[in-house]
Amino acid sequence: MRKIMFYTMILSFVISFQASAQEKIDWQTVQKIRTEGLENSQVMDILFMLTDASGQRLTGSPALMEASKWSRDKLSEWGLENAQIEAWGTFGRGWSFDKVSVAMVEPVYMPVIAYPKAWTPGTEGELTGTPVLLKIENEEDIQKYQGKLEGAIVLVQGSEAYKFSFEPDATRLTEDELAGLARLDLEKEKSDSNREERIKMWRARFALQRKVNEFLQNEGIKATIEPSHWANGIVRLGGASRTAYKPGQAPAFAQLVVAMEHYNRITRLVDKGHAVKLAIEVKTTFYDEDSLAYNVIAEIPGVDRKLKSEIVMLGGHLDSWHAGTGATDNASGSAVMMEAVRILKTIGVKPRRTIRIALWSGEEQGLLGSRGYVKKHLADPKTMELTAEHEKFSAYFNLDNGSGRIRGIYLQGNQAVKPIFTAYLEPFHDLDAKTVTIDNTSGTDHLAFDAVGLPGFQFIQDKLEYFTRTHHANMDTYDHVSANDLKQAATIIASFVYHTAMRDEKLPRKPLPEPKKDPEMTSR
Repeated sequence: MRKIMFYTMILSFVISFQASAQEKIDWQTVQKIRTEGLENSQVMDILFMLTDASGQRLTGSPALMEASKWSRDKLSEWGLENAQIEAWGTFGRGWSFDKVSVAMVEPVYMPVIAYPKAWTPGTEGELTGTPVLLKIENEEDIQKYQGKLEGAIVLVQGSEAYKFSFEPDATRLTEDELAGLARLDLEKEKSDSNREERIKMWRARFALQRKVNEFLQNEGIKATIEPSHWANGIVRLGGASRTAYKPGQAPAFAQLVVAMEHYNRITRLVDKGHAVKLAIEVKTTFYDEDSLAYNVIAEIPGVDRKLKSEIVMLGGHLDSWHAGTGATDNASGSAVMMEAVRILKTIGVKPRRTIRIALWSGEEQGLLGSRGYVKKHLADPKTMELTAEHEKFSAYFNLDNGSGRIRGIYLQGNQAVKPIFTAYLEPFHDLDAKTVTIDNTSGTDHLAFDAVGLPGFQFIQDKLEYFTRTHHANMDTYDHVSANDLKQAATIIASFVYHTAMRDEKLPRKPLPEPKKDPEMTSR
């Protein structure tokens, strides 16, 4: 059996090598792309406008709309056609926060690093008071607080345990890790014996938290405070709930997430009987004038008489959370994709197929912008009713795993594209991009295309600080982006998109999936 597996593996490698050798690579155009992308890059200028100049870009907010308008106009300035801001569907309420100030004023003064959760109300002026520390382990514990919390500032849990880390915050994928991704291991299936137990525990915690939130909603409290689960002053947060942006679903009180170390000091003082007083002021704004949400779309038209109606897409989500400026999640991905099409326009390519860029909104709420686009233009995954455009679609390439350089690409289970992408990566081995893995990856917008049977791909990226300092956090800022990594990524993606647009055939597809009532597509 082992010999059969070994020879099967060798045969697959031989077939892939032969196919990749047959894939046409335009080395002259690759050199032009490399020169423009690596020596004349504008990617950091784009990133500056999307982050420092635009600020946080929550879906439905004025800041996101301004960033969208700037992106549309810049794409048009570079010569792309049909540049537009296209509605993808109904979203709900916009929101922004205009001020947040939290301090412990007794027994001694301490300024507190704090941010409000998205789609929560303000405090209507400064709120001062003694915080109440909840100690709830089960539903029965909720009842002991009934009728005792009106007007209170509530600490929702005890101290968050601090854990020392002996690993570097910033990392790159090692050769062993990349080899593991690339290896076709026929003898080993991925398994996780503890997965079901973890899911069960998570569901129980979630159900209890929902009960607590419902209870607090009816008790007339003024604010809740909870700790960030990341340490070192990093505040990581999102929205008040998964659907708080929908009309009528915002909470009745301010909800704040604060630095772990500050939270722990406050709770220790309260728990040991010290008189603590907090001063809180939060100002927020809801925007109800326009319930629609939008994507930015632009094109480099194809020139081949037979193929110009076919589409090759690239994209990333432009929306962000609100504590930082969404630099690594995902202004970096949007900037790279804009830079990729700028490179192609600058060197004067004439693609056979149309190249279309999309900058999505609503990704952080569940890939809403890309899903809305796919439903409108390509297919509805719930029914699998296909539009005429579905047949004309070749591929979608996505970037949304921080600002780390590209090390390869996930095939999303599409074995037929392996020799093609192996060939596409060959000109970039010297830039550390060579890995092709059959593995799936989740949590971002390529899933919207994969869900309707279309080739959708996310690139393998170095993590850098993405999951230690920046993801959904107040440290997600311009300073945490690697300029050289973005230049490399834009160069590689420009080449991928160009070669996909120039092929005689569209990229191979997986079989059409069955309709799914509730496709599993969540943001990362």
